[in-house]
Amino acid sequence: MWILDVVAIVVALAAGALAVVALRRLAAYRRAPGAEALPEDVQGLRQEVAALRVETGDALRHLAVVRYDAFGDMGGHLSWSLALLDDSGNGVVLTSIHGRSDARTYAKSIASWSCEQQLSPEEDEAIAHARP
Repeated sequence: MWILDVVAIVVALAAGALAVVALRRLAAYRRAPGAEALPEDVQGLRQEVAALRVETGDALRHLAVVRYDAFGDMGGHLSWSLALLDDSGNGVVLTSIHGRSDARTYAKSIASWSCEQQLSPEEDEAIAHARP
């Protein structure tokens, strides 16, 4: 059994030595001149990501839904307001108010996170939740 103990100690010492060598090489690489320079393919990927961010700036990617009861005698949160906005806060708020015998739907334009028309509290809440 003592042979297994000796083998385990030798393996542990070898692993420790390899770790020290690896850390020294990494430290030497980080101190080397030009280590801050990234490989060309990484620079290309960074440029592509930046271009994609610019292209998706106008995408309607900020959204939120607020469900509520528009009338006191109705339950089930069947009315809702949905904000669909881009990174600049431009887009639309859609609202559907459900009553007992009908449903009405409204759309309001949003520019820079605000609206020229008066917004309901639920529409304001939807815009607030959609805002990053």
